[in-house]
Amino acid sequence: MQIPFASLFRRTALPEQKASRTGALVALFTEGRARWTPRDYAQLAREGYQRNPIAYRCVRMIAESLAGLPLVLMEGARELDAHPLLDLLARPNQRQAGAGLLESVAGFLLVSGNAYLELVSVAGAPRELHALRPDRMKLVPGAEGWPESYEYSVAGRSVRFDMRETPPPILHLSLFHPGDDHYGFSPLEASAMALDLHNAAAAWNKALLDNAARPSGALVYSAGGGNLSEEQFERLKQELESNFQGAANAGRPFLLEGGLDWKALSLSPKDMDFIEAKNAAAREIALAFGVPPMLLGIPGDNTYANYAEANRALYRQTVLPLAGKIFDALAAWLAPAFGEGPTGQGTSLRLVPDLDQVSALASERESLWKRVNEAGFLTDDEKRAAVGYGPR
Repeated sequence: MQIPFASLFRRTALPEQKASRTGALVALFTEGRARWTPRDYAQLAREGYQRNPIAYRCVRMIAESLAGLPLVLMEGARELDAHPLLDLLARPNQRQAGAGLLESVAGFLLVSGNAYLELVSVAGAPRELHALRPDRMKLVPGAEGWPESYEYSVAGRSVRFDMRETPPPILHLSLFHPGDDHYGFSPLEASAMALDLHNAAAAWNKALLDNAARPSGALVYSAGGGNLSEEQFERLKQELESNFQGAANAGRPFLLEGGLDWKALSLSPKDMDFIEAKNAAAREIALAFGVPPMLLGIPGDNTYANYAEANRALYRQTVLPLAGKIFDALAAWLAPAFGEGPTGQGTSLRLVPDLDQVSALASERESLWKRVNEAGFLTDDEKRAAVGYGPR
């Protein structure tokens, strides 16, 4: 067999690949090296979520509202009544129902800025979805800057997920972070100073109650004999701690002798507006999460006319944008696992919330239906499209 001499120097056409030219720059200092979440997640969760009632309620309110949204699977303009993807989301694993999984994902996103979902397949068919703790996951970037794999570690043991598999076994959701290429930014981090102030105010209140709910003071020894002896000082200190400290001893009168006098030391309300400082910190925490202060019972800055209007603002400005981000990512990730191509490549599978079944938006939807119904210049199909339905 003779090979033409010219063919030895002929360029072979390579399959076209799309990649960002800036990805290689990101990979220069990260390729192949695991990158942990760049913060103390445990402390953030403990101080921000577990010990602060405002942050706790904000996370619970948003996560539960999102998990309660009724899901609709759309293929183009057609609603699908039955699909394996809907069955998987209705019962993602043996321990959780669909609402529980979505609540976990939204909660992780709000607390850490990141959320991870694991896809479990049997013989290539998707069977289960699991939400993974962000503090146990680390990302390993590849040569192009994209995640090459993820490592999940518990008690010294690790599991590696190769992202070159089809479909990828891990879905990484993250909130926008202006200073990190891979990890998201949590609302708890943005409100860290307000959280510290609010927690410190609660601790100060507790200490005040433990000290008989009185401002601090000083015992002044004014006898002409000089200072107290060491024995007298220790006895006086023990008597104060045992007989006058703590809520159980509140109101007990002092019996002073030997030239002792009590001088109260306190700050005036003008010097330290304690209650207002605490409420201001609570409003800043609610602002970071996008929850109207009225829904949390925080006085002041109630710019909404009533509770229903504030609840509608919570859905429109916070819950629905976060839900759209999660649902779009889920549909794009899971569609190939059911034999569907990604959106824009042969399919248009979309997960959308059914807003007609959201009670907080009932008055808004009613107003929309009325306006559309009274628009005589629209056809029936145009009216259906205006309210989110497909043609007849």
